[in-house]
Amino acid sequence: MMQHLSGFAALAQRYDGFILDLWGVIHDGVTPYPGAVDCLERLRAAKRRVVLLSNAPRRSAVAQAAMREMGIADDLYTDLLTSGEATWLALRDRSDPFVAGLGQRLYHLGPPRDRNVFEGLPYTDVADPESADFVVNTGPDETRSLTDLGEYEPALQIAVARGLPMVCANPDLEVIRGGIVALCAGRLAQRYEALGGRVRWIGKPDPAIYAPVLERLAVPKARVLAVGDALRTDIAGAASVGIESCWVLGGIHNEVRGRPEAAEAAARAAGLAPIATVPEFAW
Repeated sequence: MMQHLSGFAALAQRYDGFILDLWGVIHDGVTPYPGAVDCLERLRAAKRRVVLLSNAPRRSAVAQAAMREMGIADDLYTDLLTSGEATWLALRDRSDPFVAGLGQRLYHLGPPRDRNVFEGLPYTDVADPESADFVVNTGPDETRSLTDLGEYEPALQIAVARGLPMVCANPDLEVIRGGIVALCAGRLAQRYEALGGRVRWIGKPDPAIYAPVLERLAVPKARVLAVGDALRTDIAGAASVGIESCWVLGGIHNEVRGRPEAAEAAARAAGLAPIATVPEFAW
């Protein structure tokens, strides 16, 4: 039965390891949420292990540096893994069958700051999909639009017509950044599949992303709790590997915050059963 808790303290006593989402739980891309840093400090004081698992389409070190600028210190968590890091490793190792079949010329659909997901690797970055063998999708670019999917339709149409496979470095559909709902790479990938394109999604809810996280946690799975604000990625991903989860309602599902029956209905409709909800990640 789903518990509706006012704070995280009770859950902190029941588990030894935590897999925490970033956007929508710890910060909004600009500043930490009220109470989030305090909650991390209390988990550290209780000697709980914490791995941050984010669908951010950039390498882990880049995400970590951004958190430092927000005042989230490195010693507040055990480790960090981003979908961007997993993408870089997949492109480097080419052990994934989908990635192994890619060519050498990539078209980057995303802002320049996310080029780190392929930098340093033996690929040629081309300026348009007409010249590419595949697409690396890290999401909308501020120079086009963060909210209008139509701005990306021409590039997607060309890529589909040429049969280019797409690597999606962030399965999230949307994110709240500084109070504004912005599109993510997942929305572009979703549209690409609707057009008939092939996509390799890297990140939550793919079960593969959890294997290295559980290794870093070094805690029995039964003693691990995943915490996130998105049913489709955070809660579904935890369920896919048999990990219990807590749903934070103050992120992208804010419309059910303070409405227990609505939250339960939304979870049931998604076929998911988080063990608890909290309004935000605060003690």
